[in-house]
Amino acid sequence: MSTPTITLYGIPNCDTVKKARAWLTAQGIGHAFHDFKKQGVPTDRLDAWLHSNGWETLVNRKGKTWRKLDATAQASVTDAASARALMLAQPSVIKRPVVDWGRQTTVGFDPDAWQALR
Repeated sequence: MSTPTITLYGIPNCDTVKKARAWLTAQGIGHAFHDFKKQGVPTDRLDAWLHSNGWETLVNRKGKTWRKLDATAQASVTDAASARALMLAQPSVIKRPVVDWGRQTTVGFDPDAWQALR
């Protein structure tokens, strides 16, 4: 039995992550799940995501975690380094799911785009 090459990163109780995992399963696409809450944010992967997707894409400014931050903390996120520090300290601020497809990484759940990656 081979290890899946697709890894979905997120939080298990996130509705979008639930939809994404269900979609992958329904499509018969094997994948591993990396739980940010239990396993933390892998710093090497975060650095790669920042490089390939940009910090603006990774920081979920519409989520509850971002909205709970005070204005000073929100204003302090101005570049990749400050965004990285926040994402490591508060993984729930990362837009989910982050999916490593082996050849590229996507952020968020988009079934149409994912279908093209199969």
